[in-house]
Amino acid sequence: MFLAADWVVKAVMIGLALASVATWTVLVAKTLELKRSTAAHRIALGKVEDAGGLEEAVRSVGPDATATLALLNATRREIRQSADALDDVEGLKERVVSRLDRIEAAAARQMQRGTGVLATIGSTAPFVGLFGTVWGIMNSFVGIAASQTTNLAVVAPGIAEALLATAIGLVAAIPAVVIYNHFARQVTGYKALIGDTSAAVLRLVSRDASRGRVNAKFLEAAE
Repeated sequence: MFLAADWVVKAVMIGLALASVATWTVLVAKTLELKRSTAAHRIALGKVEDAGGLEEAVRSVGPDATATLALLNATRREIRQSADALDDVEGLKERVVSRLDRIEAAAARQMQRGTGVLATIGSTAPFVGLFGTVWGIMNSFVGIAASQTTNLAVVAPGIAEALLATAIGLVAAIPAVVIYNHFARQVTGYKALIGDTSAAVLRLVSRDASRGRVNAKFLEAAE
């Protein structure tokens, strides 16, 4: 049916097939990325929660937990920039929270990269397939007029080829929608994990400040 189809219908089928390949590629790549990153940040969260202070947390977190390291380094940077206002603990914590919120949002955006194509495929593939179907059926009716016969055997192959385009469109769209919703839930869980880590870092800052560790000696160690 594909070989006998009109060139427009062929182009639609090829495009939808490529979209389906892209969907499954994103599934494999994003699943591996999420699994690796989530595991690294779960370990990092445990180390941050067990740390006695901010500097101990920085030393214990591995390089794979990039978002956790970004949270810790942003906190150190804010403390260095607030060197002349360390007595205002509440103000310091507010500024740290502001930095951590931005890093959380950036980590979520980073993890969502690549999933947008799934939403595009899921919303457009059925209509692209429908376009191929309409085009093929239109050509079938043109064939009826040219042959001046209403014999179904004359037009049935063209109609079947046209309907194949719709079927391929659904095959491309349905997995894309399901996979997109799956990743939306996974990214939400990942964002919650980063949020828990951010809260743990803020608790370290609060403890260090209450113990008087946030001082010139601390700033020298942070360099």
